[in-house]
Amino acid sequence: MAPISTPQTPFGRVLTAMVTPFTADGALDLDGAQRLAAHLVDAGNDGLIVNGTTGESPTTSDAEKDQLVRAVLEAVGDRAHVVAGIGTNDTRHSIELARTAERTGAHGLLAVTPYYNKPPQEGLLRHFSAIADSTGLPVMLYDIPGRSGVPIDTETLVRLAEHPRIVANKDAKGDLGRASWAIAQSGLAWYSGDDMLNLPLLSVGAVGFVSVVGHVVSPDLRALIEAYLGGDVQKATEIHQKLLPVFTGMFRTQGVITTKAALTLQGLPAGPLRLPLVELTAQETAQLKIDLAAGGVQL
Repeated sequence: MAPISTPQTPFGRVLTAMVTPFTADGALDLDGAQRLAAHLVDAGNDGLIVNGTTGESPTTSDAEKDQLVRAVLEAVGDRAHVVAGIGTNDTRHSIELARTAERTGAHGLLAVTPYYNKPPQEGLLRHFSAIADSTGLPVMLYDIPGRSGVPIDTETLVRLAEHPRIVANKDAKGDLGRASWAIAQSGLAWYSGDDMLNLPLLSVGAVGFVSVVGHVVSPDLRALIEAYLGGDVQKATEIHQKLLPVFTGMFRTQGVITTKAALTLQGLPAGPLRLPLVELTAQETAQLKIDLAAGGVQL
């Protein structure tokens, strides 16, 4: 049974976009994925995104994606929302992935803006609507123009929100003004997709986070949002400021690279990266240790 959700928080409040652990030879590490998923839920996550970009979805096969969803559901599906990343730049392929995730038992879908082919807004509307039409699962949109090349305009978000199964948006647009208008006009459950803006987005109506740094600071993220919701904005601000070195350090280079390095430093499942991603250099690892320590992360 899926964890309890509400229209305001359809996927919970604190979610981590989980890396995909690999074995030393680069194969899928399902045992490691289950151990990492359990660790993250124990640390305060009430949801996990599986097969997102942080999960190296561009370099995992469809079969591996399905295996990973199954494994994470088995490990934590009774106590956390397991949301499957199914977004591609091919609508038919995205629908296939969505239907597979539904059959496997995923609690929801994450659909990123089609990348590289740069569709117009009408194309985005039809793409996301077709995905939502294809299953009975709730859908979280993922608006990240820095990677996709195309933003989801506020007007398009409002139109998409009319679909009964499009219920949320992961916002990595980095524009608080546009977020403010879109939250007010669309009514979508809004999730911060940019860790540095977690607290600011709460102030304009976001309900939670889809985090990368949650791999290493989930208890702090949980404490931040609980303080904010409880009216203790000063405490929430103090936690935000404490985490600034972590927010900075985890994105000095590509986030999957630093996240896997941080997990390895903590003795947690991660493993190697698949090309074209590459490991941190010794100098970069030393800097990451400094950044994490400055934010209170124990290594």
